[in-house]
Amino acid sequence: MRWQDFPEDLQPYLLPQPAGRMVYRCLECGAEYGIDRLLYTCPECQGLFLLVDLEADRLKARPGSFWRRLFDYRRLLNDPAVQGVFCYHEFIAPIIPREDIVYLGECHTPQVQANPRLQEEVGMAFYYKNDGQNPSASFKDRGMAAALSYLNFVMRTQKLDGVLAICASTGDTSAAAALYAAYLGDKVASAVLLPHGKVTPQQLSQPLGAGARVLEIPGVFDDCMRVVEALAEHYPVALLNSKNSWRIRGQESYAYEVAQWFDYDLAGKVIVVPIGNAGNITAVLEGLLRFHDLGIIDTLPKVIGVQSRHANPVFRYYQEKNPQRRLFVPVTVQPSVAQAAMIGRPVSMPRVIRLVEEYSRRGGDHSFAVVEVTEQEIMDNMLLANRNGHIACTQGGESLAGLRAALRAGLVQQDEVAVVDATAHHLKFIGFQQMYFDNSFPPEFEVTPRPEYQNRPRLLTPAVRPSHSPWTPEEIQAFTKDMVGQVAAALGLKNRA
Repeated sequence: MRWQDFPEDLQPYLLPQPAGRMVYRCLECGAEYGIDRLLYTCPECQGLFLLVDLEADRLKARPGSFWRRLFDYRRLLNDPAVQGVFCYHEFIAPIIPREDIVYLGECHTPQVQANPRLQEEVGMAFYYKNDGQNPSASFKDRGMAAALSYLNFVMRTQKLDGVLAICASTGDTSAAAALYAAYLGDKVASAVLLPHGKVTPQQLSQPLGAGARVLEIPGVFDDCMRVVEALAEHYPVALLNSKNSWRIRGQESYAYEVAQWFDYDLAGKVIVVPIGNAGNITAVLEGLLRFHDLGIIDTLPKVIGVQSRHANPVFRYYQEKNPQRRLFVPVTVQPSVAQAAMIGRPVSMPRVIRLVEEYSRRGGDHSFAVVEVTEQEIMDNMLLANRNGHIACTQGGESLAGLRAALRAGLVQQDEVAVVDATAHHLKFIGFQQMYFDNSFPPEFEVTPRPEYQNRPRLLTPAVRPSHSPWTPEEIQAFTKDMVGQVAAALGLKNRA
């Protein structure tokens, strides 16, 4: 769309200028720190941060209708500085100039409506939001676009070079971090710590392909996270896990896109997301609250978090109905097909607790809930979804299983409409599908394949197999006739009358 074709009243705002005054604010002691240095936890009390724009009230000078129009028209621009997460520049990182923004094609992922057969099977209308169609094939690109844009900004203004970006990962974070760091070239080196044997081959190949230094550590993700936390505390590195507040800001775009899809009417809507390190559900809650603050949305949707029974500390926390008696206790995880969610000590839990309090105050006691699902349900629902035209990963199966659990528990109603999060591309977790088809899951996964979901190729053996080459025309004709007969028999085809 050409510039002169945009509404004149919006033209001055389509390409934003840096604005606001952002600080890190500690959730525990309330201390505030400038964003001119890389900080992840409070130097005073080690509490987690939320990013705060001290001049955010300036945004209230314009009504929600203005922001709705502005975001909708920005989607029509070809300028990368206002694409992706920065379509919502004023809400993500208003202080970052357009010249520092890193955009690799992330965000605005498709929201695909479930077909009538699948809706009937589940019992309500819903969509899959396919975040596996981001550049590195997961939702983590949203946070990395913001985090690496901020890092690019800090390096330029502070005249830094040769920064080492590091993260712990179950696979998706490392792929996204390595990809976005690689885009910045020699200015940023990338290193990732992975739990040995707990990452799929497809996920392992991604940071290696992007040139990251990949280090494997015995144990699980929580062990890797402890190491990178200590590194960030004692060494000059840029931490790219969800302790990084800019990551959370970028992931807020998921909530903004869902609102935009429904033309900002979220009454009767439900958003279902898996909980791993709790960064994504933090971002969804914070994004919805911020849109609600400015009247961009009038109604807060229900938010349902999902955890596997094999990694369920957040579910256990909210099982206690009395907020005064709740106590967060990390758990020792068991093997899970939802590897990105196999985290027993989610680092963003303090953010979740704070944001859920505010979300429930505004939306009511039933506006937020966490449900638990089994590994069997995760795999069965992933395959059910993909049998009906989706590209759901195991976390997408976890989300769909969570929606069905919430429906059974009366937490959502049949006349509501849900958005179910598929956090990564199906192909990243294709090994689990093959284990299901082959019935080769180790006992600790507690998965028994349902025969109707199993599928495997069938080898047809031709009766005519000449040993020499090239084949004669007669041999080709005989081979083709034989194979046509076998294929027709295998598929139950009948000759045309």
